[in-house]
Amino acid sequence: MTKYIFVTGGVVSGLGKGITAASLGRLLKSRGLKVAAQKLDPYINVDPGTMSPFQHGEVYVTEDGAETDLDLGHYERFIDEDLNKYSNLTTGKVYWNVLNKERDGKYLGETVQVIPHITDEIKSFIYSVGKKTSADVVITEIGGTTGDIESQPFLEAIRQVSTEVGRRNCLFIHVTLVPFISGSDEPKSKPTQHSVKELRGLGIQPDMIVCRVDQPLTDDIRHKISMFCNVQPDCVIENRTVPVLYQAPMMLEQSHFCDIVCRELVLDCRKGDMSEWYEMLDRIDSRKGSVKIGLVGKYVRLHDAYLSVAEALQHAGYENGTEVEIEWIDSEEINDSSVDKLLSGCDGIILPGGFGSRGIEGMVCAAEYCRVRKVPYFGICLGMQIAVISYARNVLGYEDANSGEFDPESQHCVIDLMESQQGVSKKGGTMRLGAYPCHIRPGTKMAEAYQQEDISERHRHRYEFNNQFRQEFESNGLTISGTSPSGELVETVEIAEHPFYVGVQFHPEFKSRPNRAHPLFKAFIAASMKRRDTTYESES
Repeated sequence: MTKYIFVTGGVVSGLGKGITAASLGRLLKSRGLKVAAQKLDPYINVDPGTMSPFQHGEVYVTEDGAETDLDLGHYERFIDEDLNKYSNLTTGKVYWNVLNKERDGKYLGETVQVIPHITDEIKSFIYSVGKKTSADVVITEIGGTTGDIESQPFLEAIRQVSTEVGRRNCLFIHVTLVPFISGSDEPKSKPTQHSVKELRGLGIQPDMIVCRVDQPLTDDIRHKISMFCNVQPDCVIENRTVPVLYQAPMMLEQSHFCDIVCRELVLDCRKGDMSEWYEMLDRIDSRKGSVKIGLVGKYVRLHDAYLSVAEALQHAGYENGTEVEIEWIDSEEINDSSVDKLLSGCDGIILPGGFGSRGIEGMVCAAEYCRVRKVPYFGICLGMQIAVISYARNVLGYEDANSGEFDPESQHCVIDLMESQQGVSKKGGTMRLGAYPCHIRPGTKMAEAYQQEDISERHRHRYEFNNQFRQEFESNGLTISGTSPSGELVETVEIAEHPFYVGVQFHPEFKSRPNRAHPLFKAFIAASMKRRDTTYESES
């Protein structure tokens, strides 16, 4: 029977519920168990697809095209399993489904209520992910903080799950904060006690408490939490801040986290094999030197807006044996007079995705700077489109070249709406989303990076390379290095004589893993290191 683990949070947000859930998933997988993970978010948006990156961070896209919470990126990177549309549920989606069923008469005239209709919808979703993946263990993170009014239907639903599947098949893990008060030089357990009291008032008794601490958890505090929160002493787990995110599973395992989970769920499984993970951590520890990468974007005030890109850069650094130092550069600050000052100290420039016209001219300026100065340039989604616009203006001579998204009146919209997008007015879930195949042209930097001709990558966009200008670009030195299998859609572009000037319409960052860096990010960091070393030699 599938086992269910629910991860809740208390005291404050941002304690690392997602990392805790992801770490546990990795540890359970190492014991030969099939693990599925999901996130239940209490906001009323149907999904995060239309939410501002400044409020929510990045939108993570699954293979099947679901726009989801960024925590799913942590799940995939740690557990190394592709998630799907059943892996993220919001209050908005719950009510959307229930109201559609009511309109279709599927409730046979019943009065639709939070209990049982809303909670039944949530439970159905929880059970679905396990059935869809044939998982031995389903780990479900509940977004928000215990006590939030928005989270109550989700907490009630998981309480009901525990009674339906039985307590031996269900485990509640509560992540809380144990603050250290410097004035009195002691940690405080009272916030955790109050949070657990709140949770118990909703009918949920946590089986394990994961305490986020900056200093080691003393035995006195551990036993105090155990006594007041009614859990076994060894079920109070220390969760310290670690220098590298991917050290978290091993840090939690020092408290026998996974052993206790298996004990409580009566899971009969083999001893964990984390040798591959340890090898990856050894690579991290043995890095030498650093390479500086300029990340040029319009949402750099909130680094979570580019979370998967930043992680993929680090993964590539691990495999190239170097530390990656990210320079966060606001594209609105870049112009002809400032570009050299802002970019000259970078060994490579990456330009990730985004929407809207703000900051676009600064991006075009950055792309041209990299082309002329032979600085490694990696453009992702919008970054590819910017490279095309810049090339059209500065090589083809079309001064008004632009995207139909930014200037629909331009006579040279080298980036324009896909035919299927014409007339689409709704914003949510209407783009090209999820995995699509791509055929790579032999003899290109794309082919060199991937070492294969046919690949699949995830997309999230509605504007494409305009094929009306395709021949003109190719005749003037911009190589179309990747297309859809039919050859109709341009997926990647590059400049052959440039050390590394590559733009891709898809989002390779979603498929990068800490123990298996994405080949394009790996090639980009390698090119940036080469420039760093060349620059150092010329200066010395």
